[in-house]
Amino acid sequence: MPFRSKETLERWLDEFHELRGAGELIRVLVQDGSEGSHTDLVVVPLANSSVSVFMEPIEIGDAPWRITIEPQPDFTILSSFQMHSLAAEFNVAAELCAFLEAKSIGHEEDDLDES
Repeated sequence: MPFRSKETLERWLDEFHELRGAGELIRVLVQDGSEGSHTDLVVVPLANSSVSVFMEPIEIGDAPWRITIEPQPDFTILSSFQMHSLAAEFNVAAELCAFLEAKSIGHEEDDLDES
């Protein structure tokens, strides 16, 4: 049983992009979950870092999502401008996570017409 279908998450990403005007590089990736289930990760690539941020729901049927930042093998050295840009990217990721949590409240995957 999927947490959310890939189609649902892509539709939510389109809506977020239209409302926020940001996040055009954010993608949904399918991964195999526990016990044969499929879960979808929302991946936020960062322009000012060699790592990505990804988010996923914590549990089936729950609204809360979690954000994971990939471990980084090396130091990141940034100018003040690059740091502001990275902070803006993290802000978009936080806003998207809150948006996905809000969309998840009361969402039932069987009813794809409701969003």
